[in-house]
Amino acid sequence: MNRTPSIRDFTAEEDLLGFFGPDSVSWRIHADPAFSVGGIRALLLQALHPVAMDGVARFSTAFTDDPWARLTRTAEYVATLTFGTRRDALRSVRRVRGMHRGNTAVEETTGRSYAVDDPDLLLWVHCCEVDSLLSVARRAGVPLTDEDADRYVAEQVTAAVLIGCEAGDVPAGVAELDAYLQRTRPQLAVTPAARNASLFVLVPPMPGWVQLLTPARPAWSTLAAMGAATLPRWARRLYGLPGYGLTDTAATAAVRAFRRAALAVPAQVRESPIVRTARERVASAEPLTA
Repeated sequence: MNRTPSIRDFTAEEDLLGFFGPDSVSWRIHADPAFSVGGIRALLLQALHPVAMDGVARFSTAFTDDPWARLTRTAEYVATLTFGTRRDALRSVRRVRGMHRGNTAVEETTGRSYAVDDPDLLLWVHCCEVDSLLSVARRAGVPLTDEDADRYVAEQVTAAVLIGCEAGDVPAGVAELDAYLQRTRPQLAVTPAARNASLFVLVPPMPGWVQLLTPARPAWSTLAAMGAATLPRWARRLYGLPGYGLTDTAATAAVRAFRRAALAVPAQVRESPIVRTARERVASAEPLTA
C-alpha cells in the first residue's frame, strides 16, 4: 500500500491551499448544499458491496451504538480533506488509516477473506462517493460542464490515493468511473448487513425529545428520500425501491428545489465552519501569494 505523504513533502503555500484549493471543482461541489444529498446516496450505494459492507458491520459500532457520529465523522473527513490545510488533511487520513489497519475477516455470503484496507474495497467506497456527489450536484443544478465533471473525477484521485488506493486503478474521468461501476455491478447484493445499514440511513433512530421538539425527523426524512431516489435505477431495484423513469424526473425536480431553498439561506449560516475557515484562510493569504 502506498505511503501516506508527510507535511515535509509540501511547501508552506501548498499546505495553506490544501490538496485542492479554491479554484478546484472539488471546492465547488463539496461546498454546495447538494453535497448532503449526495453523501446519503453514497452511503446507500456503498452498502451494496457485500465485502465492504461486512467490514463496516463488523468493525464499526456506529450503526448500533452511535449512528449519528458515523455520519458526522464521514462528513467532517471529506470536508477536512477538501478544505483543510494539507497538515489537517493528512492528520485525518492517518487517523482513518489507523482505524482500518489490522481489521480482517471472512464475508459469509461470498466466502472472501479480506482486510478492511484492501485497495479494491477502498476503491469501491471512493468511487461511490465521487459518483454520488457529482451526479447529485449536476442534477441539482450546480453549473458544471462535461469538462468540469472530468476534472472533478481527476482531482479526486488524490483523495483515493491518500486513503490507500492504487493510483493506477482509480478512475480519472467520468467515462472511466462509469466503466468501473458497470464492471463492479455483478458483485453487488443487498445482504442483511446492507439492509440494516439502509434502514439506519433512511429511518435513523432518534431520541424521543428530538422527534417531538425539533424538525429533525421530517428534515432528515426529506434528505434521505432524495438520496435514495437519486440512486441509479439498478441500485434502487436491488433495494426494492421504485426504479421507473418517473422517479428520476421527480428526484431531479426535488433536489433542484432543495438546492434553491438552501441557497436562499445566508452563506454564513449555510456553510460549515470548515468551509468558512478555508475561505478566510485563503483570502488572507492572497496578497502574500500574488
